[in-house]
Amino acid sequence: MTFWQDVEKTSEMGRAYPWFGLGFVVVTLILMYLFPQERVRLRTALILFGVSLLGCGVAVALLDFGFSPVGSLYLVVRFGSLLLLGIALVNVASVFAFDGLFRAVRWRPAPIARDLIVALSFVAIALALLAQSGVDLRGIVATSAVLTAIVGFSLQDTLANVMAGIALQVEGSIRIGDWIRIDDLEGKVKEIRWRQTSLLTRNWDTVVIPNSALIKVKVMLLGRHGAGPLRRRRWVTFDVDLTHSPTRVIAAVEKALGAEPIPTVAREPAPHCLMTEIKNGDASYAVRYWITALSETERTDSHLRTRIYTALRRANIPLSIPAQSVILTEESSYRERIQSMESAQRDAALASLQFFQPLTIEERKELAAALTSAPFVKGEAMTRQGAEANSLYVITEGEAEVRAAVEGLSKRVALLRAGDYFGEMGLLTGEPRAASVIALTDVKCYRLNKEPFQAILQRRPQLAEQISETLAQRRVELDSVKAELSKEAFRQEVLKTRSDLVRRIRNFFGLAMEQAA
Repeated sequence: MTFWQDVEKTSEMGRAYPWFGLGFVVVTLILMYLFPQERVRLRTALILFGVSLLGCGVAVALLDFGFSPVGSLYLVVRFGSLLLLGIALVNVASVFAFDGLFRAVRWRPAPIARDLIVALSFVAIALALLAQSGVDLRGIVATSAVLTAIVGFSLQDTLANVMAGIALQVEGSIRIGDWIRIDDLEGKVKEIRWRQTSLLTRNWDTVVIPNSALIKVKVMLLGRHGAGPLRRRRWVTFDVDLTHSPTRVIAAVEKALGAEPIPTVAREPAPHCLMTEIKNGDASYAVRYWITALSETERTDSHLRTRIYTALRRANIPLSIPAQSVILTEESSYRERIQSMESAQRDAALASLQFFQPLTIEERKELAAALTSAPFVKGEAMTRQGAEANSLYVITEGEAEVRAAVEGLSKRVALLRAGDYFGEMGLLTGEPRAASVIALTDVKCYRLNKEPFQAILQRRPQLAEQISETLAQRRVELDSVKAELSKEAFRQEVLKTRSDLVRRIRNFFGLAMEQAA
C-alpha cells in the first residue's frame, strides 16, 4: 500500500479524499470571492484543511516508523487531524448557509444563533471522533456534569450575561443600529456580544452595558415603531411678540418649511408650526417635525432654526427679545447712519435694473422705500416653477441657481449672483414663475411687491409702454441669438413683443379699464 493510500485510509474517505479536497478548495475560493467580509473565516478554513492534511501524513508516517495503530500518539494525531478537518468544514458550511442560502431567502438569524450552531457542531464532531476512537463518553458526561455545576456556581454573573445576550439576539427586541435610551444615556447599538452590549453616543463615546443589566431596566427604542421607517418627533421653539398675528407667523414658517425638503426631515408627517404658550407679552411657538437620522439631531435642529429665522425676516416679523434687555445707542447719529446706508443700498439695487430706467429719481426713491428684505438660507427654494407670484427679487449677496423642469427632469439653466434679479414678469404681468430658483448659499435680496409699483403706474400709465420697450428688447435679443434674426425681423419681433407686454401690463394693473373709462 502506498503512502497516499494510507493517507486516504486515515482520513476515512478512501479514494474520494482527493476529489473532496479539490472540491473543498474550489468552493472555499468561490465563497471568498462572493462574500469578501468572510474572507478571514474562509482563509482560516483553508489553513485548517492544510494542517489536517499534514496531520494525516504525520499519522501515516508514525505507522511507517512502527507505532501501533491503537497507540495513544497515533490516535491523538489522527483525532486532531480529523477534528481540524471537521472545524474547517463547519466554517465553510456556515458561510454558505448564513451568508448565502439564508440571505437569498431574506432570512437573517441572530448572530448569536450562528455562533451557537457552529459551537455545537464543533462539540458534536469532537464527541463523534472520540466515540470512534473507543473513548467511553458516559464517564466524560458524568465528570463534566460535576465540573459544570462547579463552574456554573462560580461564574453565575457571567452566565447570566451570556443567557441575557442570547435572549436579546433571539428575540430581536434590540438590534444593532437601533437608537436606545436608558435613563439619561442615549446612543446607537454598535454590537451585541455574548456578555455585553456596546452603545456609541453622539459624543463618540462607547458605553459597555452588561446584558443582564440591560434586560432588567426600561429601555426606550427611539424612532422605531413596528416595520415602518425610522422617524422620531422633535420640537424647535421660538418666541414672537404678541403684536404679530399668530396666524401670520404660523403661515410664514410653514410656507418656508414646505418650500424645499430638508434631507433629514420626514415629508410625512409634514413639519408644522404651533402656538404653545402666551407669557410676558410674547407668544411661544414650536415647529414640530419628524427626524429620519437620529445621529443628526443637533444639525437638523440648527437647519430648522435658520429656516424659521429667515422666514420671519422675509415676513418682517422679528423674534422677540427679553423684556429686560436695554439697548443704549447714540440714537440720532446711529439711526441716521443706518438709514443712510440702507437707503443707498436700496437705490443701488433698483438703479441696476435696466427696465426701471424710465423712472424719475423721485419714483425710484419711492420704490426703494417700499423694498423689503428677503433673506434665504442655503438649499431653500426662493421661488417655485409654476407658482403664482407678483413680486420681483434683486440679489445683493450670495448665489442661486435657476432650474427649469424639462420633460420631467430638473435642469440648471442659469446662475444668479449679487446684482442679478428675477421675477420681473411676475411683477409686471402676474404670470406664473417660469423656473425655480434655489439658494446655493445664504442669499440676501430685496423684494418689490406689486402694490408700490401699481401706485406709480396709476399716476403715469405711459410708463407701461416705456418699460415694455426695454423688456421686449431684452427678450428678443436673447431669442435672436438662437433664431439668427435679420435686422428687419428683429425690429418686427420687438414691436410684436412690446405690444403684447403693454397689453398684459395694463390688464394686470387695471390701466386698460381706466383708459377705457
